[in-house]
Amino acid sequence: MPRVLGIDYGARRIGLAVSDADGQLAFPLEVLENPGGRAVFERIGAVCEEKGVERIVVGLPVNMNGSRGEAAEQAREFARRLEAATGIPVDTWDERLSSREAERVLIESGASRRRRRKVIDKMAARLILQAYLDRAALGGQQGTRG
Repeated sequence: MPRVLGIDYGARRIGLAVSDADGQLAFPLEVLENPGGRAVFERIGAVCEEKGVERIVVGLPVNMNGSRGEAAEQAREFARRLEAATGIPVDTWDERLSSREAERVLIESGASRRRRRKVIDKMAARLILQAYLDRAALGGQQGTRG
């Protein structure tokens, strides 16, 4: 599997995670402020080039009942625009509860509230990406396109 970039998209912040070269393990990378506009796409494109990323997965915040609300539509639009801007295939992945799980892990590790605020988005991106990689390793369906 090629190197994959995982993204936890948010209107204010965007968490990034990257897989290892074998596409088996996900590692938190960084958190970007999201002022909107081309700068975010340019920064993500630069990260992809720097890390040799060949595929991107964007977390899709699906409601607990499986429906897709406004946040999911914003993430889908972001994924579509990101693919157009970078030329790299972008999948979406059901990310239900990834931010809550990331916060739980950080609390259990003893991270302070201040530290959690700084890293939660990239930890959520890591969880999204790891789930995506695990499914791919099992030969299951990957995410959905765009």
